[in-house]
Amino acid sequence: MNHSQGSFAARAAPVVFVVLWSTGFVGTKYVVNNADPLTYLAIRMALVVGLMAVIAAVARPKWPDRVGILHSAAAGILVHGFYLGGTAIAIAHSIPAGLSALIPGLQPILTSTIANRWLGERVTPLQWGGLLLGLGGVALILHDRPMTGQAGLGWLASVVSLVSITLGTLYQRRFCNHIDWRAGNLVQYVSVAIFFAAGAFLFEDRVVHWTREFVLALVWLAVVLSIGSIGLLYWLIRHSAATSVASLFYLVPAVTALMAYLLFGERLDAIAIVGMAICAAAVFLVNRRF
Repeated sequence: MNHSQGSFAARAAPVVFVVLWSTGFVGTKYVVNNADPLTYLAIRMALVVGLMAVIAAVARPKWPDRVGILHSAAAGILVHGFYLGGTAIAIAHSIPAGLSALIPGLQPILTSTIANRWLGERVTPLQWGGLLLGLGGVALILHDRPMTGQAGLGWLASVVSLVSITLGTLYQRRFCNHIDWRAGNLVQYVSVAIFFAAGAFLFEDRVVHWTREFVLALVWLAVVLSIGSIGLLYWLIRHSAATSVASLFYLVPAVTALMAYLLFGERLDAIAIVGMAICAAAVFLVNRRF
């Protein structure tokens, strides 16, 4: 890849990531209508493990040592286990997909606070302003959307997903950056497949309706999300500061809201469009080089 191609890829990667990540909320809404959430995730991760095993067998990456394996497993439980589990449980308990998309929109505030202390990254006052501006944009996007749902477990699951994706992103950057992504991801997915399978057997009836809708959404989530977007996320983590990567999540509610409008006819009014523009401005401020 020459310099111009590499430069284009670097510019396109954040856009592709946001679009792919946003489809996860729509896809999850489809699958939880046909299966228990942890059961669906166990099936999804089993499929992903098979795909990653093929990739690793062909690529023959360097495998991490025992400490690296433990770090990869811990990052996988945070990034995939509690985050995906929390999101799926929240949507399964009638928390709207649009509202679930708001949770990653809160991540940059938490990430910047922790990164400033844990990773030693300097967050400038203007970047702090961008983070707060983005939070306001998220609020506008979802200002009049349904906020009801089965409280309790659903809300708790949403909070767990926020905290886990934040900690997982930072943990991945600090402890797993030196690990080959193919080997590291395979370790992560094996760990989280066991995690979800145990949860499904302990807490669910393991109901699955193998409808066409379920199968198509499952394949999309396994291949495009768990391999495509997660691989892209880890590439971005390696090449960008944690605060800059986290700021991309401000765009997720906007893109998800647009998808919900196109697929489900959810209203997209002028205030929500203004919120999208504010989120874009926030991402620019946080990613601006000084």
